[in-house]
Amino acid sequence: MSSPPTRLVSLDAMRGAIIALMVLVNTAGGLPQAYEPLKHADWHGWTLTDVVFPSFVWIVGLSLTLSLGKRLASGATPGSLVGTILKRGLIIYLLGVLLYLTPHFDFATARLLGVLQRIAICYVAASLIYLWTGVRGQVIWIIGLCGVYWILMMTMPVPGYPPGQLDEPGNFAHYIDSIVLGPHNYAHTATWDPEGIVSTLPAIASALFGVLAARLLKSTASLAERTTWLFLIGNALIVAALVCEHWLPINKKLWTTSFTLLVAGIDFALFAGALWVIDGQGYKRFARPFVILGMNAIAVYLASEFGEIFLSEIWKIGGVPARTWIYENLYASWLRPLDASLLYALSYVALMLGIAWVLYRKNWFLKV
Repeated sequence: MSSPPTRLVSLDAMRGAIIALMVLVNTAGGLPQAYEPLKHADWHGWTLTDVVFPSFVWIVGLSLTLSLGKRLASGATPGSLVGTILKRGLIIYLLGVLLYLTPHFDFATARLLGVLQRIAICYVAASLIYLWTGVRGQVIWIIGLCGVYWILMMTMPVPGYPPGQLDEPGNFAHYIDSIVLGPHNYAHTATWDPEGIVSTLPAIASALFGVLAARLLKSTASLAERTTWLFLIGNALIVAALVCEHWLPINKKLWTTSFTLLVAGIDFALFAGALWVIDGQGYKRFARPFVILGMNAIAVYLASEFGEIFLSEIWKIGGVPARTWIYENLYASWLRPLDASLLYALSYVALMLGIAWVLYRKNWFLKV
């Protein structure tokens, strides 16, 4: 662990806000009841919860561009950076596998893909594309990845279903996951993975949208001009998503092309606002809790996930999982279920902020 270099405050703040939301929705979504925005859409459509993870993938693309750009500027060659990129990607991937293995370590059904695994794949792919292409090449890659995904989903036949079927059992992504991943799919779905093989194509495009945002951020234009362009591009992408929705519905579980455009648009626009308010106008004080979370994002995510496993599957109180006992006795005993769920989740976010604050005070920053 080591102290990080000087960072863009709005970048850390946005990353921290995303992690805070990720912990919030993961915690509340696992309880018997939760407010609708804190749950995933059943299938087509989207909620606040649906945009959280893709936004993190987008910010991974933005961050890697700034990081690798500094190393290139200091004299490193693209080829010399490949080993570091692959090593980091492998570590993140293995952390994801370890997370899903815990606590039973059943390798026969170990989930091979998932949140950290997708981050690792997108990070490696977007990094390599960034190193050997310019803006035009990156735009072509985005169009190509989304276009190939669209063609596969709409034209490839699935046994027993017509081409272009987009319900849960009949879509092409589900079919590929079922035959390639088999018992290594997400346990809650069994036969397919929401971070599966085919949907990784547009997920890489999500990271590349972050790369393009960083390109604009690094331009020599004034802060006001860069903020304006980020905001305008964000709104243009949202409009494009609403147009594309007529042919391929917005769907997070399938990570459809329209969904990719929508979340990228939201991220461009939100980051424009954060950049202007925090770094432009200097309102940094209110953002500090998010900055602290953002500076140790992976550590906080791992702490939250392993904490959930400990509370749900390892620690028992009177024979009942500690998570259930705490929720029922400290929250549901005096609040209606929706409010109990929200307060429990907010308390867990506060706990993660406490962990992040301790790491920050000790100047410990997890680097993988």
